[in-house]
Amino acid sequence: MSSDRPNVLWLCTDQQRYDTIRSLGNSLVRSPAVDSLVADGVAFTQAYCQSPVCSPSRASFLTGRYPRTTGCRQNGQTIPAREQLVSRLFADAGYRCGLAGKLHLASCSDGKVEQRIDDGYHDFRWSHHPQPDWPENAYTQWLHARGTSWEQLYDGPSTGFVKEGVPAEFHQTTWCADMAIDFLRGNVGRPWFFSFNCFDPHHPFDPPREYLQRYNPADMPLPKVRAGEADGKTTFQRLDGEWAHNSPGEFHTGGLTDDDRRQVTAAYYAMCELIDDQIARILACLDETGQRENTIVIFMSDHGEMLGDHGLYFKGPHFYDEAIRVPLVISWPQQLQGGLKVDGLTELVDLAPTLLDLCGLPQSPGMQGQTLRPLLTGEKNPGVHRDSVYCEYYNSWTHADAYGTMLRTATEKIVVYHGTDQGELYDLAADPDEFHNLWDAADAQPMKLRLMQQCFDRSVLAMDPLPVRRGAF
Repeated sequence: MSSDRPNVLWLCTDQQRYDTIRSLGNSLVRSPAVDSLVADGVAFTQAYCQSPVCSPSRASFLTGRYPRTTGCRQNGQTIPAREQLVSRLFADAGYRCGLAGKLHLASCSDGKVEQRIDDGYHDFRWSHHPQPDWPENAYTQWLHARGTSWEQLYDGPSTGFVKEGVPAEFHQTTWCADMAIDFLRGNVGRPWFFSFNCFDPHHPFDPPREYLQRYNPADMPLPKVRAGEADGKTTFQRLDGEWAHNSPGEFHTGGLTDDDRRQVTAAYYAMCELIDDQIARILACLDETGQRENTIVIFMSDHGEMLGDHGLYFKGPHFYDEAIRVPLVISWPQQLQGGLKVDGLTELVDLAPTLLDLCGLPQSPGMQGQTLRPLLTGEKNPGVHRDSVYCEYYNSWTHADAYGTMLRTATEKIVVYHGTDQGELYDLAADPDEFHNLWDAADAQPMKLRLMQQCFDRSVLAMDPLPVRRGAF
């Protein structure tokens, strides 16, 4: 039994790279559940977030608006109450809306729980991260109800820069899946919208022991680094050997050996496999309850992870593809074209208007994204969607002096660090891994000027379309 209107299952991981799906090219990762979505859905191979850190990216794709427009431009800022989340629009249309895990549209600092706006979620199971930093953490409450605690479980031995985490049965990702399954079973026959927001594979790199043992560090590739590369980069990229983003609990990258780096990659892939196993459980629940055919499933992440490439880990004011390119798969059996790969440039700001379009709901006048429906149905050339993608970093997490904007086309990329004379410029056709910064190269100045103008145009055209103009006077 299912509703006449399609349901929406939005699976959003945290800090997962685009290259972590087996069926899309990574033979080292086991991802059968996501592979099944790729097989019967549409995989976007060139999808980009609008900020390389959590809050501004999430505010952007949940509203269909750019970070500079939402007013949530930084981690630690609270999204203004005027902003309208797509979940609110679905709730207004009669959908039952639920969330498990992270929302991160407001500060979670100083021991204070995240402040909500009118987000539309009826069932709100909040857990910003697994650590028991707040009494309101629904995940730690779930552990206590089972007679244990995070402190009791999280005591595995460290191996180099990798730590054995909580056993899979008690993991926050498993809890997120349990909450999703409970919600799906409890809302059969009515239209629903559910957001699954696990914290993994966000650092620290601490998968359950049983998952970590499945990945041999010796099989892992070393990060992409070129000798002397940092000499041609900006001060924002010269972080190897220094503290990589001075957040508590993060490690010193200067102490990493090649074995350490391989261990980190193995742990990261193990975290991705745990996520995939929990997605498999959710998809099985959809099948068991007869809701799969009438459910739009999205799999994606809020931003990427450097994972040692270019000498960097985690995130920050970096616009390398590893930080801003994300996995994106959309599946709706018998409604969308199965097995299709879309190589056209796509922005996550496109997701909210796409979901409204697929479900027959009107788009909010403030939305700036473009519906992906013609690509999903095979009506449009999968190689073309946008001429460029645009991304912003405004003192978003660390580096208080970092205000950057990026524009990327299929073959070129520019990064402008405003208020400085620094930037990055790449010929992606000749240098797809972004090793050689052409910013100061004499023969690249015409390209730099052209792309800088395009980037400036994108920033201006990302201005808020609201309030709607009513007339000329």
